[in-house]
Amino acid sequence: MSPGEIARCTAAKIAERAGRAPKIALVLGSGLSGLAERLQGAVAIPYGELHGFPEPSVSGHAGRLVLGRLGGTDIAVLAGRTHYYEHGRADAMRPALEALAALGVETLFLTNAAGSLHEDMPPGSLMQIVDHISLFGANPLVGEPTDRRFVGMSEAYDRKLALRLAGEAAAEAIELFQGVYMWVSGPSFETPAEIRAAHALGADAVGMSTVPEVILARFLGMRVAAFSVITNLAAGMSGRELSHEETKRLAPEGGRKLEALLTGYFARVPA
Repeated sequence: MSPGEIARCTAAKIAERAGRAPKIALVLGSGLSGLAERLQGAVAIPYGELHGFPEPSVSGHAGRLVLGRLGGTDIAVLAGRTHYYEHGRADAMRPALEALAALGVETLFLTNAAGSLHEDMPPGSLMQIVDHISLFGANPLVGEPTDRRFVGMSEAYDRKLALRLAGEAAAEAIELFQGVYMWVSGPSFETPAEIRAAHALGADAVGMSTVPEVILARFLGMRVAAFSVITNLAAGMSGRELSHEETKRLAPEGGRKLEALLTGYFARVPA
């Protein structure tokens, strides 16, 4: 079967198992999989049962697709993702996103845990990504044979959607920073010199995911919104070494703000 046929078959399997075909999907980053437990009427499908869905090898990523309702809106939640540093493939999330597109998903929300480049955006903060830098990462569309690979990225993050989400944050008295996210390959954390370079290039936060999915989503015609949960100050800023354990431990603090924001927003999304 062609990739398109595989995607349609996977989408049909998801719709049959879950009894719904949502137009909104949400990818959860490190330490944020608890949000999937908040869905009402949830149906969970392990990634291993869905063709092409990745089996995450990173702790803090559950590896299942959960479909249910959040704030009264049907949503598909990907509890966990795979990363470039796990296998050297920037397009590893493509089969999963193609299946979601075939299911009818039109809007993709992305989340990650990230390091802050600003002391006034400390751990526990929530940052809305308004643009990104990925000059040093591989592109997930390398090898795509059609001219569709030349995807415009001037509005990678949907401006109207971003404004509505910022308005929801203000209405709920949730402090929401806005900034530029820089994608680095990982898995090692950045050096202080790399962080200084990132700051000079205009980055506000740095992390090891999300950007390949943004590119793929735009390639598939989806609107995109994305958030970074700040779990640490970037290398050289705090005087101590960084760790993945710190990321998992502190992600739920910002995750609670994200959950409140999204629950309020989805309660107001037109059916």
